[in-house]
Amino acid sequence: MLKAISTHIYVRERLHSGLLDGLLQAGAEAIEIFGARGHFDYVNRRSHVKEIGDWFREKGIPLNSIHSPMYSEYEWGRRGSPPVNIAALDKRARIEAMDEIKRAIEVAEQIPFRFLVQHVGTSGEDWDPKKSEAAMTSIEHLKAFAKPLGVTILLENIPNELSTPDRLVELIHNAHFDDVGVCFDVGHAHIMGGVAQAFALLKPLIRSTHLHDNAGESDDHLWPGDGTVNWEETMTLLRSAPQVPPLLLEIKGEGKTDIVEGLAKTFRKLEPQPAAAKG
Repeated sequence: MLKAISTHIYVRERLHSGLLDGLLQAGAEAIEIFGARGHFDYVNRRSHVKEIGDWFREKGIPLNSIHSPMYSEYEWGRRGSPPVNIAALDKRARIEAMDEIKRAIEVAEQIPFRFLVQHVGTSGEDWDPKKSEAAMTSIEHLKAFAKPLGVTILLENIPNELSTPDRLVELIHNAHFDDVGVCFDVGHAHIMGGVAQAFALLKPLIRSTHLHDNAGESDDHLWPGDGTVNWEETMTLLRSAPQVPPLLLEIKGEGKTDIVEGLAKTFRKLEPQPAAAKG
């Protein structure tokens, strides 16, 4: 499987070529950029986007995806920041959310990428059919905006009642979104009923992944192997997908040391190289 890494591991730092070089050193063959303004200023297209685009052009590595913005603030996770929510019942909030996401999609004009990974609702959000309808309308608008730029929308299973595997499948099918796929988040599936069950429902729609671990209770974004996900089973499942997705690590970086070696070690664990044949 293609080895890929999300820059989420450095979300509290401004993204620069040195951090990206480290991801290559760890074995990344593709990158996902996490769409947080203070980390990757997707609005500042003359400066930061150009700087990052120059790196991708120089290295020749693909930008697999951009994770859609979760907040419009420059300070990541600042308490009280309003979320970017495409399922908001308030029309004005929904329009503002779509405008913010469109700024991230426009990065494709300077750095081509395949997928925009999109949340439906916010973490812990309750089920409401009106929210699902609002999300459907937002997705229709975003995918029409993204298509001419060569970007496909992927919906992510996240811990809320709008984004369970069955409801994502229902949303995509009911809206006839034949050109919308799924980013299969293993860690989220583990705390939402189990990886195998979620995979069985989402399998035909999976185009990318987020791989991280937890103990089945909270969304910890640990190194694979530091929680209770069955990684041998998970890797077998992922390899069986009709369109085998990249193996894309999305790890929480706060408090971690030796990040580059940790990423490299994880790739070796999940995709061990076959032993060299003896002559």
